[in-house]
Order: sequence, then structure tokens, then C-alpha cells
Amino acid sequence: MEINMSFQKKLDAIVKKNNSLVCVGLDSNFDKIPVLVKKRKNPQFEFNKSIIDATRDLVCAYKLNTAFYEALGLKGILQLEFTLTYLRKKYPEIPIILDAKRGDVGNTNEGYVKFIFDYLRADAVTLHPYLGKEALSPFLERKDKGCIILCRTSNRGAGEFQDLKVNGEPLYKIVAKKVVEEWNMNNNCLMVVGATYPKELQEVRKIAGDMTFLVPGIGAQGGDVEKTVKAGLNSKKAGMIINSSRGIIFASSGKNFDKRARKETKKLRDEINRYR
Repeated sequence: MEINMSFQKKLDAIVKKNNSLVCVGLDSNFDKIPVLVKKRKNPQFEFNKSIIDATRDLVCAYKLNTAFYEALGLKGILQLEFTLTYLRKKYPEIPIILDAKRGDVGNTNEGYVKFIFDYLRADAVTLHPYLGKEALSPFLERKDKGCIILCRTSNRGAGEFQDLKVNGEPLYKIVAKKVVEEWNMNNNCLMVVGATYPKELQEVRKIAGDMTFLVPGIGAQGGDVEKTVKAGLNSKKAGMIINSSRGIIFASSGKNFDKRARKETKKLRDEINRYR
């Protein structure tokens, strides 16, 4: 039985139920999947299914980066669909984020919306702000879906554009203000703010109030858990979806990979909760 409610309500409910701000990133790079799983008919899906079953009571969301599925063509897209269908049917209370980083002119976005929200039926998607509100309207108009706007990303070269000054203010702050003050008319906007830049995370929190952030960069990218949590929590001691991908799903390449994934997820959840 599927759960029909807004993305934020669904997220708030699972955060409370699982006492978790951890999002497991199912960035299931085929080359890194354990050999024993590669031999199966749908290895990415079977790998994901094992990770999901092992961690479902420790997370607040699952995030799937489409690149790792698109890389395998039709077979990969099918395994992406199988994974989302499995999650919706088996664990309907857990939000599904599609990390697709879409952002194009409006009529093109109509097609992306249909694929992401109507065909795959994801709960939320990551979006580029560069083309402005008008272009992103097909996403923003979906009141029940989460629109996660890139603001201050976790990669090393993020500052090349995001730190550029506009009227004396860095561009990422301009983006944050636009999202908060103008784009969030349906209360379905979130922002991506990386764990690798805790100072900037704190600055965006000042602008965003209690808005939820998707926070990549913990684990393999080196983000500091304590600094991240203290900089990013909102007034409700939540407001963060803290993502870890490689550090959890590829913690082991042996037959116990799912058990190791559970161990790493619990470890991260408990560490985050220490600072809440």
C-alpha cells in the first residue's frame, strides 16, 4: 500500500519513526558491486534490494543518482525502475529522492517531470537553479513533490561560480534567498548544501529558516559530522537529509556487504544523533 502525502510530511514522519537524518545514496556503480551479485540477472536492483532491506529502519530517505543507471542504457533504467517500485511497495513510508540534477527550459522540463514523477514516481528530485523560476515551474507546481535546488554543493570546485559576488554577496546566498522568498510558494522546496563547507551551510541556514537541506559530502567526500550537524540543524533539531553513498553501500565487497552497510548506517545515524 502506497502512502500519498507531501514529501515534507512523509520525510518528517520517517525522521521521527526511525530517529534518523541519514539518507543512503544508492549510487550503485556496476563496477563496484560485489562479484557474487554481478552474476544475477538484475545485479544493480538485487544489490539495492539487499542494501534497502538491511537499512530500512535506520534511514530517513534513499537517494538514487541516475547516472549510475543511465550508464548501462536500457538495462540500467529498468533496474532503476525496479528499485523505485520495490521501495514504493515494500517500504512506502520511506521517501525516494532522484538525484538527476535537472534544469532546462520549461517545455523540456515538462518531459523530465513526467519521467521522474509520473513514470518513476519518485518523491523528490534535485534541480539546477541556473535557468530561473520560470523554467523550473513544471517541477515547482507539483505541490506534493520535493524540489531540491542546488545551492552550495559539496564538490571541490563549487566556489568557481557559487562564490562569485553579486552586489557584494556570494551567488549561493542569492540562490538561497530566491528559493526561500520567491520559489517556495507551494512549500515544497528544499536546498542542496554540502557538508564539506560547514561555514557556508551555517550561512544558508540563517537565510532558510526551518527549510530542509539535502546534505551530501559525508563519508567518502570527507565532511565532518559534528560540524555539519551543528551548522545545519533547524529550530526543530532536524531539517537535514544527510547523505552517504560509497561509505555505506561499498563498505564491503564480500558476501556480508549488506550487514556492513547496516553497521555503517547505524554508526552514522548514532553519530549524527549525538549532536542533535
